[in-house]
Amino acid sequence: MSEAVIDKRQVAASFSRAASSYDQAAAFQRQVGDDLLAVLPAMQPRHVVDLGSGTGFFTRALHARYAAQVFGLDLAEGMVRLARQQPPAVQGWAVADAEHLPLRSASLDLLFSSLAVQWCPRLDQVLAEARRVLRPGGYLAFTTLVDGSLHELRQAWQAVDGFVHVNRFMPAADLQALLTDSGLRIQHCQVQPYVLQYQQLSELTRELKALGANNRNPGRPGGLTGRARLRALTQAYERFRQADGTLPATYQVAQVILQVQE
Repeated sequence: MSEAVIDKRQVAASFSRAASSYDQAAAFQRQVGDDLLAVLPAMQPRHVVDLGSGTGFFTRALHARYAAQVFGLDLAEGMVRLARQQPPAVQGWAVADAEHLPLRSASLDLLFSSLAVQWCPRLDQVLAEARRVLRPGGYLAFTTLVDGSLHELRQAWQAVDGFVHVNRFMPAADLQALLTDSGLRIQHCQVQPYVLQYQQLSELTRELKALGANNRNPGRPGGLTGRARLRALTQAYERFRQADGTLPATYQVAQVILQVQE
């Protein structure tokens, strides 16, 4: 996302408000993070950071997996506050910006981040910070959403009005270019679609609200969405209903592993 598209203060506030409901709605996020854990290279890291740690689910998973010091960092204060309350305790939590990490240079062996960096206006700066804080041979492993995510919802809204209702994400080609220019060695990079199924459109919209993944683009409508527009949206989304009776919502997920040159 470009800096003109996203306001990190609004992102932080939205996810903070959703902290208490996030875990109940995060099945897709858990699957994506689990899939990233499954492709991590064999390693014995001493210092690990979960960047965009949310309520700390993967922070604790990393703590259980490695005999290492593990820290959780997140932009949303509400998420960090909730994570601190969950057992088991890990080494530490902090409110932090991925573009300006409060970490010493060459201090980490693994920087793990799942479905967080798509909310950063400057992914190139995130990559530069990762390169700075990782030791030689260290890994940055992350997932992020790319263009094409929630295309069904975007197309349905386009049939209703001219406002921007669905978050925009970086084209995969732009992501590949940033990775190539990052100075980090690309060990793994693939884009995989995840198709979620719903009985009703309202299930998807409630889930997005519970996650805090609200629309934060310029051009979004102000105030509440009227009943007439919601009825029109529901009708427009029906064109995607599958033979099994479900409504799909597709996410395009980039899975990336980079390494600092030794």
